[in-house]
Amino acid sequence: MTVQEAATSPARRASGAPTRAPELYDFRRPMTLAREHGRVLEMGFETYGRQWSTLLTSRLRAVAQATLVSVQLMSYDDYVRPLPAPTAMILCTVEQGRSTALVQLPMDTAMLWVDYLLGGPGIVLDDLERELTDIEWRLVRDLVQLSLGDLTYAFTSVAPIDAAVKSVQYSPQFVQAAAASAPVLVATFEMVAGEHTSTASIMLPADLLLGPLRDGDGTVRRSSDEVREHEAAVGRLAAQVQEVPVGVSVRLAPVTVTPARLENLQVGDLIPLTHRVGTPMDVVVDDVVMARAALGSNGSRLACLVVTSEESTR
Repeated sequence: MTVQEAATSPARRASGAPTRAPELYDFRRPMTLAREHGRVLEMGFETYGRQWSTLLTSRLRAVAQATLVSVQLMSYDDYVRPLPAPTAMILCTVEQGRSTALVQLPMDTAMLWVDYLLGGPGIVLDDLERELTDIEWRLVRDLVQLSLGDLTYAFTSVAPIDAAVKSVQYSPQFVQAAAASAPVLVATFEMVAGEHTSTASIMLPADLLLGPLRDGDGTVRRSSDEVREHEAAVGRLAAQVQEVPVGVSVRLAPVTVTPARLENLQVGDLIPLTHRVGTPMDVVVDDVVMARAALGSNGSRLACLVVTSEESTR
């Protein structure tokens, strides 16, 4: 029986169990959040939404509310593709990881904020196709910058987030804040200011918050037996590495020649070496100089005598 058949079977309908259509899952893009991680992120963004609401209410002098709708893990391309154009894509630099975050605001919301900040009654103009003027952008930028300061407070138990507003763009498809397939966290908010309601979103690189969450899981969930087993495995690995064969070569001082001379080389031509007889040669492993050695012999074979090592000279 398929999932669809199970959901719509007479037995399920007769039992009164709720029927639910199966959700599509793209196995090429397995973007899923662990339940415990999703809950931590929801709590953080809910805290941020409350702080954002308080800030907007005090600055706009109107009742404002930012309510978290969802937190999703998706690719950057899946995030920007359905966004309308034009829309205010506010690019923010994040010191942790030197990455880029985004605050996406509908143009009517940005215009409404500007009207409130300039002392207006909260009127949204019909001309929503134009970009913000320099004065309007400065007002919106300062308000968004103040709100970003609450990200650190909201996620203080996960990781510090030091974000700063950098610039604004209005065509989502032309904003290259991350690679198309890069995983990002998207928090969607319902924005209410006065009688106006809209939807805004915040995009953060996934590793910014999921990395610390996963690291925390590793330290909290390991039992003492698992820690001992891990340490023993690391010890065995280190012992095996000591027995891995590596190629060692002895290298003379390099000679610099011109491309013209290389092009005219013939069988029997001589290239004089500049390496002095008393100068030690380099002992090289994978193009890394490990020691210095003098040329010698061991019976009928050529050999070299190590005179210095790189570790002893550090």
